[in-house]
Amino acid sequence: MAAVLPTLHRAALRSYLLEARCECLRMLRDPGFCIPVTAFPLMFYVLFAVVLNRQHSAATAQYLLATYGAFGVAGAGLFGFGVTIALDRERGFLRLKRVLPTPPGAMLLARMAMAMLFAALISLLMALLAALVAGVSLAPLQWLALLAVNVTGVLPFAAIGLYVGTRMSGSAAPALLNGLYLPMSFLSGLWLPLTMLPPLLAKLAVVWPAYHLGQLALKVVGFDAGQPVWLHLLALAGFTAAFFALAQRRLALAE
Repeated sequence: MAAVLPTLHRAALRSYLLEARCECLRMLRDPGFCIPVTAFPLMFYVLFAVVLNRQHSAATAQYLLATYGAFGVAGAGLFGFGVTIALDRERGFLRLKRVLPTPPGAMLLARMAMAMLFAALISLLMALLAALVAGVSLAPLQWLALLAVNVTGVLPFAAIGLYVGTRMSGSAAPALLNGLYLPMSFLSGLWLPLTMLPPLLAKLAVVWPAYHLGQLALKVVGFDAGQPVWLHLLALAGFTAAFFALAQRRLALAE
C-alpha cells in the first residue's frame, strides 16, 4: 500500500502537468487569442512611451511600463478564461471533461497556468521594449518584482473571465468582456494618470481590480501613491476569491 501511494501521486501530478501543457499549447496556437493579447499592450506602449513621448522622458516610459503591463495582464486573464470557457461550455467540452479520468480541478489549474504564462510573456516583452527602446533602467530586483506582480496579478482577471464565461454564450462573451476591459483600464488609470480624470471618476478607481494591480506595479517602478501594499493585495485577493466562488457555483448548477 505504501508503495502504491507515491505512484498515484506521481500519476496525478503528471495529469496536472499534461493538462496545463495542452492548454498552453492550445492557446499559443490560436492566433485569434495570442496575437491580440500580446500585441495590443506592446503597441500602446510603443505609441505612448516612445513615439508620443517627445521629450524622451525615462520617467514617463517607466510609469507606462507599469500601467500598460497591468493592462496587458488584465486582458490575458479576462479573455483567456472568459471566451474559451464560454465556447467550451457551448460545445459540450466541459461536460466531456467531467467524465474523463482527470484529477479534480485539473482543467481550472491548467487554465490558470496558461493565463500566468501569457502574463509572464507580456511582462517580459514589455521589459525588453522598455529597456532597449524606451531607455528604462531598473534594478534587477525591480524587474523581478514587476514580473512577479504581473504573473500573480492575472488571477483576479482570470476569475472574472471565468465567471463571465459561465454566464454568457460564446458569441456574447467577447463583446461583454471588451465592454468591461476597456472602460475599466481607462478608469483605473492604466492609460493616463488619474490626476487627468474628473475628481469623482478618480475617487471611484478603487472599485476596479485593474487599479489595484496598476498601483502595485507603479510602486515597484518607483511611483508610490502612498497607499499601503496590503490594501491592494487584499482587494485583489477579494476579487479573486469572490469571482472564483461565483463561477464555481455556476458550474455546479450547470451539472
